[in-house]
Amino acid sequence: MSEHPLWPGDSGTLLEGSRRALVQLVRGPHLSSGRHGRLWAALLNDEAAIRSRLADLFLDLVVDRESEIAFVRNVTAEIETPQVVRTAPLTFLDTAALLHLRQLLLRAAPGERVIVGSDELGDQLGVYHGKDRGDPALFGKRVNATITKLEKYGILARTSTEGRFEISPVLRLVLGADEVAAIHAEFRRIAGDGASRGADGDGAMDDDDGEDE
Repeated sequence: MSEHPLWPGDSGTLLEGSRRALVQLVRGPHLSSGRHGRLWAALLNDEAAIRSRLADLFLDLVVDRESEIAFVRNVTAEIETPQVVRTAPLTFLDTAALLHLRQLLLRAAPGERVIVGSDELGDQLGVYHGKDRGDPALFGKRVNATITKLEKYGILARTSTEGRFEISPVLRLVLGADEVAAIHAEFRRIAGDGASRGADGDGAMDDDDGEDE
């Protein structure tokens, strides 16, 4: 029986704040001091117990105290484990956008908010027009779809200014050096395939190739 029951028959052992922090972590995409101040404090106060509960679910807790952000990921183990956190399929354009946003984060000073405009992101992705190069409107829809997806997964957050988004520092943690190297290798492979098809077409990169987050 819980020492601090929240309802009749409550058998939980965590305090209410710790339980709510646990729920936010499992629900995702992340927990941050800026958006979940009370839950962030609860996490820091009861990190060991929360980490233990997550381990029971085959989940690993990642906490970045400098950025004041935390999230969970599937554990990596020698035994076969269930994939609790689902991965999201990313298009080529989604992946290119993530790489650009990560670069902007790395250029910023620690703790500095990084803001990007939808127009700026569209310009950066313009090199990947591919089959849409003759249809700017269609390419614009693809860029908007990418922005919407990154909003959904907590990478971008709308600001009070129309068309401006804050980049979540969680991207630095989710997309590490190893993942970036693998993505660049895949980009080079796709570029090589495009060049080999040059005699049959323009060889530009299309947005049909996908990556897994």
